[in-house]
Amino acid sequence: MNLHEYQTKQRFAEYGIPVPMGSTATTPDEAAEIARTLGTVVVKAQVLSGGRGKAGGVKLASTPEEAREVANQILGMEIKGLTVHRVLVDPAAHIEKEIYLGIVNDRSAAKPVLIASSEGGVEIEIVAKENPKAIVREHIDPVLGLHHYQTMNVASGINLPREHWNAFSSIALKLWECYLDSDATLAEINPLVITAENQLIALDGKMVIDDNALLRHPEFEALRDTTAEPEAETRAREAGIAYVKLNGQIGCMVNGAGLAMATMDMVKLYGEADGIGPANFLDIGGGAQADRVAAALRIILSDPNVKAVLFNIFGGITRGDEVARGLLTAYNEIKPDVAMVIRLVGTNAEEGMELISNSGIPNLTGASTLTEAARMAVAAAKEGMQ
Repeated sequence: MNLHEYQTKQRFAEYGIPVPMGSTATTPDEAAEIARTLGTVVVKAQVLSGGRGKAGGVKLASTPEEAREVANQILGMEIKGLTVHRVLVDPAAHIEKEIYLGIVNDRSAAKPVLIASSEGGVEIEIVAKENPKAIVREHIDPVLGLHHYQTMNVASGINLPREHWNAFSSIALKLWECYLDSDATLAEINPLVITAENQLIALDGKMVIDDNALLRHPEFEALRDTTAEPEAETRAREAGIAYVKLNGQIGCMVNGAGLAMATMDMVKLYGEADGIGPANFLDIGGGAQADRVAAALRIILSDPNVKAVLFNIFGGITRGDEVARGLLTAYNEIKPDVAMVIRLVGTNAEEGMELISNSGIPNLTGASTLTEAARMAVAAAKEGMQ
């Protein structure tokens, strides 16, 4: 789950990280009122996307009237397909130096890593590509945590003036605490600036919370912005289904993340020559009941690009007859006209295939292997695209 900048900075403030004391506005008049108390301000679009500045979503305003004008320009604009419904009005800062500071999971090392760069204010990926020597990394032991000497190593490594080392160390340690307590996979400050008043302030922030840990953080649910995600993904999450929309033509319903990835690979393998690929990642999980299977099929078929559906179910915990009942329930509700291919093996697979065979569904065929199923689905999708 991604947090907006204003939500991230509120979280940072709870841990004592210095941030500008701005407020959010949903109308130009609200922006003007905030500016009236802050003086010169920066009005920033709040969307879950990078490149806000380049898109015109970050503007300086010297007066309340100017704040109203720029807020009027930003509210309602689209940035990378996302509509701006809210702006953050922050007091303007006199910037002397911009730094990048972040913590992210390093999967290759199986531990978090503190990352800093003397080149802040730009995307860290660009710095990594164009000037990798400007980036300093310090891995964090997940048991022992981040230590003061490590933050000092990083401060030295980015050539931060020594007078700021203690303040930088304090912010880095607080960022680690926030990251850890939030079950985050990313917590970054970009930029962390040295102001003309010689203070370190987090001018911008970003956090990504691990979805798998949200059960420990019910308070975060209110922070979720569902306008930034496809409606199908919202519906899938509510149904307890792991779903990610892709750009292909074959809807995939699979139980198990690994099997789902293998299924997508097979679809890509046999469909690539014809420009055909998977339309989604979807894992209905183990022990999926009929209602969840039905919900998953409805979600897949809500994508107008889907020209065929491939079911690849291995019955371990999941029962084949339950999957079949869910499929039939969804079919009777939606009456889809796309071809459907099903490979069903394992627990109660024979019972499930018998239910499907007796249903009389004309556009549903069975396959005995994944290879056969993928080829059949690609052929069906190709025919549906003509």
